[in-house]
Amino acid sequence: MTAVSLRHARVRYGPLEALHGVTLVAPGPALTVLLGRNGSGRSTVLRALAGTVRLSGGAVVWDGTDVTRMPAHERARRGMCLVPERQAVFGSLTVRDNLGLSAPDADAALDAYPQLRPLLPRRAGTLSGGEQRMLAVSRALLARARVVLVDEPAQGMSPAVAARTYEVLASLDACVIVAEQRMPPALRGRPAFVHELRRGSVVFSGEAGELERRRAVAGGTPPRPGGRRGPGPRPPG
Repeated sequence: MTAVSLRHARVRYGPLEALHGVTLVAPGPALTVLLGRNGSGRSTVLRALAGTVRLSGGAVVWDGTDVTRMPAHERARRGMCLVPERQAVFGSLTVRDNLGLSAPDADAALDAYPQLRPLLPRRAGTLSGGEQRMLAVSRALLARARVVLVDEPAQGMSPAVAARTYEVLASLDACVIVAEQRMPPALRGRPAFVHELRRGSVVFSGEAGELERRRAVAGGTPPRPGGRRGPGPRPPG
């Protein structure tokens, strides 16, 4: 079991405050989803947990230990892996070399994404956006991290590959936290914990099913069995 959390965390970018005293917990092994539109603070939460941005207030706690002052490279050495939205692969290296930086044996990644096998000799910078996301997630998979932080893991992927990506992430024996603008269709019906952010604050924390029920009621249509919506207006975001 592992868990990471923010406690009353504040982050500033110059004169602007991006997180306004955010408190949230992500347990593991389990999947946690950070939901929010652009500018909500979801990416900043991942960076704060990984240590790539400093807190101006509050704390980062990992397995009961305050790691706020621990540098990002030390958190990575101890088993925390961040996959950012951009620049998540080494574009000048081949796909094979990118995978080799995480583990000498890439079979697990190629089993998860067989589409990468014919791309092994190509430079990562020449891949499409979806292919680069597959490679980035594969590197996290091979790292066998205890905490995996992924910003928009399925960006640019086809629906089938996106579903496979969430299947892979949900199966990891790790605390997995993903940031998305909306709840991915591939996660509907899967157990997941959700924190919804809006303008740098948490506005909802709970099970994914509870959020779906709340949104269905707000939209004027009770949820169908299995958490699916009936006909009716969809609430925003």
